[in-house]
Amino acid sequence: MVAALVLAVLLAAGCAWVLYGSSWLRVEKVTAGGTEVLTRQQVLLAAAVPVGSPMVSVDTDEIEDRVRRRLPRVDAVDVVRAWPHGIGLKVTERKPVLLVKKDAGYEEVDASGVRFDTVVTPPGGVPVLELSADRSPSGRRFDEERLLHEAVGIAGGLPEAIRKETVRVKVGSYDSVVLELTRGRTVAWGSGEQGDAKGRALTALLKASPKADRFDVSVPTAPAVSGS
Repeated sequence: MVAALVLAVLLAAGCAWVLYGSSWLRVEKVTAGGTEVLTRQQVLLAAAVPVGSPMVSVDTDEIEDRVRRRLPRVDAVDVVRAWPHGIGLKVTERKPVLLVKKDAGYEEVDASGVRFDTVVTPPGGVPVLELSADRSPSGRRFDEERLLHEAVGIAGGLPEAIRKETVRVKVGSYDSVVLELTRGRTVAWGSGEQGDAKGRALTALLKASPKADRFDVSVPTAPAVSGS
């Protein structure tokens, strides 16, 4: 009985030494993947993984929080131990669905309405928001942030083919949103309600009337088209 207890203590001590005291299971290599706009070096610097520390002592949750705090473009990061000596990070970057003009640059806004970065050159295929709600009677009821979220919901929910051709989202009020497409075409969208139905209606109109320049899907059950 005593011998078994001593053996258990020795085994526990040995395991603890291997995990914490020896050089066998220590962090030697840190890798990063999943980047698109960011570089792997930026992610590694933000993560600040303590190379040389025991693998078992690495706090993966703390690393995840650190990366997201230091790099707002990162939406999520997965940190895993790659035994016996590696730590791997895989990031998911936020993708802009709308741009907001700010000074000499553009704020990128993701599908959740998070403003995560400011760029000088706007990325292609992302529409710019134009707010003119201050001239609308509903401006007091729906503040700028509320209208921003409304515009984000509309832009983020557009069918991919239409999203690529949308240059600007003009918001005059909560229920008066206009899309400006390439080639000078405009779309009266209305409010953000029934977005899927409006997207389907607009897709059908664009195919049926490729030379038209004015579309109205504010009432998706009765879409309209004009101009040529």
